[in-house]
Amino acid sequence: MRILASPNRLARSSWLAGALLAALLVTGHAAAEAPRAQADADLGGVIGLREAYLAPGFWAQRAPNADQPILDRAGVAAQNARMRAEDRSIHDLRALPAQLPRARVLAAIDALSTWPSKPLYGVDGQDISAAQRSATVANLALDAVPTQRPLQYGLVTHRAALRAFPTALRVFTTPGDTDIDRFQESALFPGDAVAVLHESADGRWLFITSERYSAWIEKRFVGLGDAASVLGYGQRGPYRVITGATAFTAYTPEEPRVSRLQLDMGVRLPVIADWPQDKTVNGQQAHAAYVVQLPVRNDDGRLALVPALLPRSQDSAPDYLPLTPRNLLTQAFKFLGERYGWGHDYDTRDCSGFVSEIYRSVGVLVPRNTSAQAVSPALDRIAFDPKEGKARRTAAVNQLQVGDLVYIPGHVMVAIGHVDGRTWVIHDTAGGSWNGADGTRVQAHLNGVSVTPLEPMMASDTVSYIDRITNIQRLRAKTPE
Repeated sequence: MRILASPNRLARSSWLAGALLAALLVTGHAAAEAPRAQADADLGGVIGLREAYLAPGFWAQRAPNADQPILDRAGVAAQNARMRAEDRSIHDLRALPAQLPRARVLAAIDALSTWPSKPLYGVDGQDISAAQRSATVANLALDAVPTQRPLQYGLVTHRAALRAFPTALRVFTTPGDTDIDRFQESALFPGDAVAVLHESADGRWLFITSERYSAWIEKRFVGLGDAASVLGYGQRGPYRVITGATAFTAYTPEEPRVSRLQLDMGVRLPVIADWPQDKTVNGQQAHAAYVVQLPVRNDDGRLALVPALLPRSQDSAPDYLPLTPRNLLTQAFKFLGERYGWGHDYDTRDCSGFVSEIYRSVGVLVPRNTSAQAVSPALDRIAFDPKEGKARRTAAVNQLQVGDLVYIPGHVMVAIGHVDGRTWVIHDTAGGSWNGADGTRVQAHLNGVSVTPLEPMMASDTVSYIDRITNIQRLRAKTPE
């Protein structure tokens, strides 16, 4: 039985029926909530925001069954298997052929590395020149793709950007607006496995496929190894899973490749449990840290695995956290206030990266981009037709639960609860707007992980976020036959 990809019709009908009832009873859940203190000032100018709302415990206390697992460990494993089997944006590296046909490699590159039709500008605000474009496109080295390309495997050794082209050139669609680099796609993290499909003309970039994305990565951040070593890395415990927004290995001049290495939420590292207590790790005694095994790239480009210290002061756990509403709230709020980073730029993350890292810390695999997350057949999806009115969207919003994902074009928000007659979300957003007391739209520049109400948010002067909801995705426990 498909549990989450195609949920029981009875369960879905029950949810929507309850949602429609809630929409008719306009006071609904809000009537039972504490009334909004109108005299209080909106914190930071964000409509309706109060200091208490910035703590995950506030929302956990209001959530029914905050500590009850949404899915247990077996359920999470089944959900991930379903995601890998049913979602086309997820790649099975083990299923790739040992020899890649030229046409397949070219198709993969062409799907990503297509020059934008809009004019592009550099950091200096000047047009990207024809010479810059020609050099960037030439570096794709498409003519060098052989008839059959031997597949290579590697492990990422350092947080590394994934790029649309094999270049560090930053390009923008608006002169002077340098927050959104149109060549920035995503990022990979230490220990991520990749399949190498191609190399750039200058030899500095690799075109790779990871489980969730295909793009260009700097060659210096990938150690090449055999399939067994790469695909088997971290598959056996014990582990440490990074549960903070970020964590860092201990500084070490003896092994700079693993010194102060940034590890982002959800990264899982194998622990060397039998490390002798009287033996130092990179010049430091290990009693105050966990001895973890990290991938590094040797001078010849080959993969090696070396010990490193993850201090006990860093936020980590011996395994993925239980998938509960409380943990989803706690993990989401660890990013509160972090700067928005389009495509994981700025060593941070964007809206869909924010979502995927939260869920990764509880062991749940989700697609990388909003376009794939929103329509994933492996999640419990409620879709909305662009032509249908607001009533059904409003009804569904009133029934949102902690951790539900709300999608509008190009953006995703995480539901955290209901208060003040409103539905509240936490999201990583570059903008945000709502109508002020005089009825004119207030253009905010939140530019980071923020807590906002959903109902007042406006996409334009006349269209609200609720009007633009395309999908709601939810993880559910198995529905009995």
